[in-house]
Amino acid sequence: MNLPSRVITIAGSAAGGSAGIQADLKTFQELDVYGMSVVTALVARHPETDKNVHLQTIEAIEAQFATAVKQVGVDALKTGMLFSEEIIDKAADLIATSDVNTVVVDPVMVGKLDSKLLADDAINVLRDRLLPMADVITPNVPEASYLLNGREVHTLDDMKQAAIDLHKLGPTYVLVKGGRLKGEAIDVLYDGETMTAFEAPRIDTENTSGAGCTYSAAITAYLAKGYTVPEAVRLAKSFVTTAIAFGFSYNDMVGPTYHAAERTQGEAHTIKVEKLA
Repeated sequence: MNLPSRVITIAGSAAGGSAGIQADLKTFQELDVYGMSVVTALVARHPETDKNVHLQTIEAIEAQFATAVKQVGVDALKTGMLFSEEIIDKAADLIATSDVNTVVVDPVMVGKLDSKLLADDAINVLRDRLLPMADVITPNVPEASYLLNGREVHTLDDMKQAAIDLHKLGPTYVLVKGGRLKGEAIDVLYDGETMTAFEAPRIDTENTSGAGCTYSAAITAYLAKGYTVPEAVRLAKSFVTTAIAFGFSYNDMVGPTYHAAERTQGEAHTIKVEKLA
């Protein structure tokens, strides 16, 4: 048999199962790549202390990565929630000293329920060390704003300019996701020369927890399988759009996207791809 491509996520563990490494591993499984994980933190609110982020030690992070590389090997890698300056530095060191050729950076900063997932003093090291190592970065609108020192991003033109300026920080491709804006769900991809828009209908649902993690994980999986970046983005947007379309909730809280939706229900919407001026 042909062995599946090997993909690893360096990210936080979401106890509710909708985001973080749980969403990444579900996505990897659905897209037929072999998923591995390095847990940077446990995200779960303690009922007595109200503490929300429980960081892993640098030693534990190193050990997880070394085990995956030695026992299996890695074809493509994505980062998600890293939280602290120290962990971001360590992730950059691990990537730099590995043989991984494909790196996707999802600059996770704020959770769906506005939980803080990046320390105040960590944004500079994220911007200066990790972004230049990335083949693709996948900020949403608030994250793009933070990375650009608080510049407001409200329109498609704002997104295009944000992609241009973020590209100057060193990544090969920048994907600015417009899911939090009004109108159709449009994302823009920029490689230093070409600007491409990927458009899907906006789905009226609150059950989108983990959508960003799922999107970046799907891009990583498709890149590991040999797709070009634009094609990986199109396929990944179809995957996450379908997952959102069939999202659900077990209670009155924001629920998860449904990772098995594309396999069980088929593609919900055809993604419109358009080159922009």
